[in-house]
Amino acid sequence: MRMARGRGRGGPMGRGGMRPGPRPLPHGVKPPMYLPRHPFDLALCEPTFPRVKPAVDDNAFQQALMKRNLDLTPTQKEHSAVLNLVTKVQAVLDSLIINPGSFDACQIEEVREVGSYKKGTMITGHIVADLVVILKTFPTREAVDKFAQKVYEDLQVAVKECKSDVALATTERGFELAMQGATVRILVTTIVPNLRKLNPEFHLDSKIIQSHLAAVRHSRWFEENAHHSSIKALIRLLRDLRRRFEGLEPLSPWMLDLLAHNAILNNPGRQALPINIAYRRCLQLLSAGLFLPGSASITDPCEGNNMRVHTAMTLEQQDQVCLTAQTILRVLAHGGYKRILEGNTPDITSDTSVWEDVVVSPLEKAYEKPPEKKEDEEMEEGAALETMET
Repeated sequence: MRMARGRGRGGPMGRGGMRPGPRPLPHGVKPPMYLPRHPFDLALCEPTFPRVKPAVDDNAFQQALMKRNLDLTPTQKEHSAVLNLVTKVQAVLDSLIINPGSFDACQIEEVREVGSYKKGTMITGHIVADLVVILKTFPTREAVDKFAQKVYEDLQVAVKECKSDVALATTERGFELAMQGATVRILVTTIVPNLRKLNPEFHLDSKIIQSHLAAVRHSRWFEENAHHSSIKALIRLLRDLRRRFEGLEPLSPWMLDLLAHNAILNNPGRQALPINIAYRRCLQLLSAGLFLPGSASITDPCEGNNMRVHTAMTLEQQDQVCLTAQTILRVLAHGGYKRILEGNTPDITSDTSVWEDVVVSPLEKAYEKPPEKKEDEEMEEGAALETMET
């Protein structure tokens, strides 16, 4: 029998009927924006969740942190060596600014100290000072090579009385000068008006040049907002942790600076937290997903558009940092702070370990990288995106 066309019983909402789609929003009403959320942070929520039992005595852990920070602090000899080299290099650069003479390969706008040397967070054994040289002229590779040779020759004359050998090495970021175990890295960049005129065939990489300008902004912000001694100590401890645990390597020095500043000062009382609480808080925040997709994370204070710092990492790296922090935090919760601070053999993030009769097994990755797309599919997708933008 041929059935007549028409609505089924109950209309479109009847059983087996089609469900209506989402209703369109009224004219002029924008759809709700996605709001990233901050992960649970006990330091911010402690007034809402009062303690049932008094806090456990953490004095041994605090003393271990202070001792480790002291061990990581450069010795007086190391500090004197890098200070001596920085002073001599700056004198050479100042003379090129004031009286360049016959040197015309480039013109220097200004020189700024950046990095761990400027911030006071250097680690013993890694005595490196960074100087950003901002050029008025374009940073061509040929000009940078001549600039490096000129500084090297003038520095040799300056240290001739000390009878010390100076080593020169060129890099993609500029060049390095080493003497008596200390190193000064010259990071070359240019003034902002020149950025749009850079040619990748002749000039240094534009991303590197912009990162050097960002380093100047980071140094200025740090000097104004993060000069507390506890922040510097925590940064040194976090960099040491990153150096010994492979899963934390994606964290950049700038991410660690902001993480330490947030852990020390971002609390209801606006008072600096003790180093042991702040250290544990860093691991808790990373474990809770502070640097995962959908998190409010930490807004970069030196960039616009509310850029969150963790977006510089890939999704795979974000997952790696989170699961590594979770494993380290579990070991710390069961009294394994000595392994975390002083060594990592065998690796607790890849091998099972036992702490106070508690077995801590390494976590597995939650993110699976999708299969690589074929070249044809990528080209079709790119063409579709271009059409949509047009």
